[in-house]
Amino acid sequence: MRKNLLLVAVFCFAQVVFAQSVVDYVNPFIGTTNFGTCNPGAVCPNGMMSVVPFNVMGSDMNVYDKDARWFSTPYEYKNSFFTGFSHVNLSGVGCPDLGSLLLMPTTGSLEVDYKNYGSTYKEEKASPGYYSNFLEKYGIKTEVSATERSSIARFTFPKGEANILLNLGEGLTNESGAMVRKVSATEVEGVKLLGTFCYNPQAVFPIYFVMRVSKQPKTFGYWKKQRPMQGVEAEWDIYSGRYKFYTNYSREISGDDVGVYFCYDAEENEQIEVQIGVSFVSVENARQNLNAEQPTFDFDKTHQLARSKWEKDLGVVQVEGGTPDQKTVFYTALYHALIHPNILQDVNGEYPQMEGSEVLTTQGNRYTVFSLWDTYRNVHQLLTLLYPERQLDMVRTMLSMYKEHGWLPKWELYGRETLTMEGDPSIPVIVDTWMKGLRDFDVDLAYEAMCKGATTQGKDNLMRPDIDPYIEKGYIPLGFFAADASGDNSVSHALEYYIADWALSQMAENLGKKSDAKLFYNRSMGYKNYYCKTFGTLRPICADGKFLDPFNPLQGANFEPVAGFHEGNAWNYTFYVPHDVKGLAKLMGGDKKFVEKLQMVFDKGYYDPANEPDIAYPYLFSYFCGEAWRTQKEVARLLRKHFRNAPDGIPGNDDTGTMSAWAVFSMMGFYPDCPGKPTYMLTTPTFDRIELRLNEKFYPEGKLVIEKTENLPYIKSIKVGEKTLKGYVISHDELTSCGKLLYRTRE
Repeated sequence: MRKNLLLVAVFCFAQVVFAQSVVDYVNPFIGTTNFGTCNPGAVCPNGMMSVVPFNVMGSDMNVYDKDARWFSTPYEYKNSFFTGFSHVNLSGVGCPDLGSLLLMPTTGSLEVDYKNYGSTYKEEKASPGYYSNFLEKYGIKTEVSATERSSIARFTFPKGEANILLNLGEGLTNESGAMVRKVSATEVEGVKLLGTFCYNPQAVFPIYFVMRVSKQPKTFGYWKKQRPMQGVEAEWDIYSGRYKFYTNYSREISGDDVGVYFCYDAEENEQIEVQIGVSFVSVENARQNLNAEQPTFDFDKTHQLARSKWEKDLGVVQVEGGTPDQKTVFYTALYHALIHPNILQDVNGEYPQMEGSEVLTTQGNRYTVFSLWDTYRNVHQLLTLLYPERQLDMVRTMLSMYKEHGWLPKWELYGRETLTMEGDPSIPVIVDTWMKGLRDFDVDLAYEAMCKGATTQGKDNLMRPDIDPYIEKGYIPLGFFAADASGDNSVSHALEYYIADWALSQMAENLGKKSDAKLFYNRSMGYKNYYCKTFGTLRPICADGKFLDPFNPLQGANFEPVAGFHEGNAWNYTFYVPHDVKGLAKLMGGDKKFVEKLQMVFDKGYYDPANEPDIAYPYLFSYFCGEAWRTQKEVARLLRKHFRNAPDGIPGNDDTGTMSAWAVFSMMGFYPDCPGKPTYMLTTPTFDRIELRLNEKFYPEGKLVIEKTENLPYIKSIKVGEKTLKGYVISHDELTSCGKLLYRTRE
């Protein structure tokens, strides 16, 4: 008996020891090439600080270099020339910004030109909250980790001359200009200007920082690249067009290309740690953030805390079955979906006013990086389900932005509105949140803010500058508003307004505002104006009310300029009427023709998995009796093809987690195909068993278990709790209260 008990104890111990953490399934290198624009650096869930290896400048060894082409990420997997760690970065975006405060260790004689001090590297390792590599030029092991608002680096040096550089002249931002000041032998503080995201020259903002080193240096100094001079002026300055070292100056220094250096005589394998705290309010707040989150130098403790935060957040979902690669794809996708939006407030609650100069204070979390054209489609729905307290804070943030600026955000970045992409995307986010029962926010203010964007005339409307013909005619004619850099995007604009107005009509109906509900619903049906029977697609309309002629529905693929559509062609947009799928089918000649045409989009390769307007296309088959198997087939095929455990394992730009959220939902077996509608379309789950640990404050059931009876591709039946579901649609309330979804599957 004792022997059996001992065996059981040993077995249980082994299970604990060898059980793999959800964190260990994350591969941060997924999405780091193929323009996925993800990064392998250290970050906490929705944290302000991220520390990323910067390898996109300075050498022709790089496959992609920011100095030679448009490039929007600090790291590319195929590159090999490392020039430091950047602090505070964007993940999964299509325009360059941030990615500055470059921290670089070197050995030997002091060199401050990144083209010369950069190094190749090997032995890359990355996990949530951690990154490491080995610099071949110097024999230095680098490691970085992060808290919410600060970073820590640990550099292991060989014996000899050792240097730590902070380069303030480079980064991904198109802005220039920085200031830095020595505080003590081991501390500096300063500020750098960032911004101009996606062709917005006025959308700039400062980042404040405090940097500390764990060991007093032998020497300290600044550098600054002097402007080129000519003639007599140049004769007076030997540093014309060159880097100048300031070895006997310790007050502040400023310029476009400046930095600081710390030099040491290192012992063999000596470790020196570097902390950086940041703030978007002030230097003093950056110091408070650093003091609060890292009062002492302790790399291992900081790393463990970051890892435990990821363990908690990722552990909200537990999966069983599937392959190790599928688990890695799933948890990495969930990881990517939890990077943005990220907090903006400092530890004292202060943050920069939206489009203003004041410093304000929040009681909860104040968020930033609202890439809403992307994330309104699925990221916020994922947060609503799994992290509802965070989603509520994001809605409250959006309403605070309205109070401060007069408008809900479109594409907000660190307190500046960039107006990137089109539509009025805050509306479906707020409505979706409300319709799913998360209502702890000022609904009157929310309704006022949404109506402002939906009703203000064009000349005064920041969200919808081309709203006038939209209201008058039900569509936007070509040439009326073509301020986008990509040209006229009139059809794309109108489609976004239709879904926003439909969502607003649902909110109005819910609030008992019957006349408003009718008004906005009728507007949302204006998409029918664009339908062309000749081509069977949506087609731009000219100023005279006639369809554009000549017209090619395939023009616009692969970012080819095309009239009417933004970053896509007619086939990428034609089925984007999620609020009226049945109505669109009627226009197309009935359910059968709709399904045939939609299947053709997949069969001929017209579907773009990295383009948001068609991201929900695979789920549309399930609206039609007997056709849900097509959804199950296409979703499984797309997951296999485009989401893989490899650096190119995301089908293009992750769009601040949108592609990843699609994978998370699809692998769990349900998807929010219509923003603003509190329902999900069901498909075959990837795993045998999935357990969602729901927040009981919002979802009293506390848990949802999803199981499938066999590992077969198609759904035979679905039990919701004790009842068999009719069809393939489930409401949010049913999903969160049933306790269990049981999929019976078939060949």
